[in-house]
Amino acid sequence: MKIDSLLPAAAPHEVMARARALEQDGFDCVWTFEAAHDAFFPLAFAAQATTRLQIGTNIAVAFARTPFAMAQIAWDLQRDSGGRFRLGLGTQVRQHVERRFSASFDHPAARVTDYIRCVRAIWHTFQTGAKPQYQGPFYQFKLINEFFNPGAIDQPDIPIYLAGVNPRMCRAAGEVADGFHVHPMHTVPYLKEVVRPAIEEGARAAGRRVTDLELYSPVFVITGNTEAERAAMERAVRRQIAFYASTPSYAAVLEFHGHAELGRKLGTLMREGKLDDMGQHVPDALLEEIAVFAPPAELGQRLRQRYDGVLDRLSLYSTMGGDGSFTAWRELITAIHA
Repeated sequence: MKIDSLLPAAAPHEVMARARALEQDGFDCVWTFEAAHDAFFPLAFAAQATTRLQIGTNIAVAFARTPFAMAQIAWDLQRDSGGRFRLGLGTQVRQHVERRFSASFDHPAARVTDYIRCVRAIWHTFQTGAKPQYQGPFYQFKLINEFFNPGAIDQPDIPIYLAGVNPRMCRAAGEVADGFHVHPMHTVPYLKEVVRPAIEEGARAAGRRVTDLELYSPVFVITGNTEAERAAMERAVRRQIAFYASTPSYAAVLEFHGHAELGRKLGTLMREGKLDDMGQHVPDALLEEIAVFAPPAELGQRLRQRYDGVLDRLSLYSTMGGDGSFTAWRELITAIHA
């Protein structure tokens, strides 16, 4: 199992320093996320500052960019990183795609499947000079000339990861992706009984197995050297889980565990602007299914016990909002790599 880190957006010199430190500490990959800032921009600096560390997006919003624009930036990052780039894509939700990005969202699973195939067709032309002739149900690539073709690179096989929660998107990943971004709002039973079987179904349609895909997820943890540290972390985790649970996109996880009504209740609190009250409504039993509780010295072992055979790589969700540091990083990495 590999251990990765999330890489928040920052000034270029800060991104480079952070990437160098993560590489030195033994992390396998850094992932950026698309929220208030572009997901690709920091990776260019992380690539320049490191030689071994893999870089990737978790996630970049697919429908916010045309397949050609996505193929182009991924190609450049793969070239400039020496083959260390991983393209993680997600569909976002209808309201954001249509009202924030002014893009189309109809049939998202079928659309992103076509999108990925189109991106790969573009890469094939970049690498081989083949005449573009891709025509899918949503996207096409039928025109290019020498001026717009960046040309071949040494390592053209760029892994594509697809993010999802519900079975239909999991099947799409199994069919066309090289990896799957598991959402942090998950439980191991849900992964074993819903996510992995759905990926397997899609993979079989393409003559593959679920084991041909690499599964990665940021993981909620509650740890600390003092009771005050652990309590503060629990409050933060509860709040974030409640935020996700208030969104219909993650209703399937709640329903799987018999908490369908919780999602509706949290959705009401969200609409009322009562964010500070939401975390207390997350049941303790559900919190323990989602988050890993452990002292720092035992955290690596607990993570490995929970996710061995379920995930291929993971990171700590807590690194998303800060610098990712806490005591015993090296012990954690050693325990997970063991």
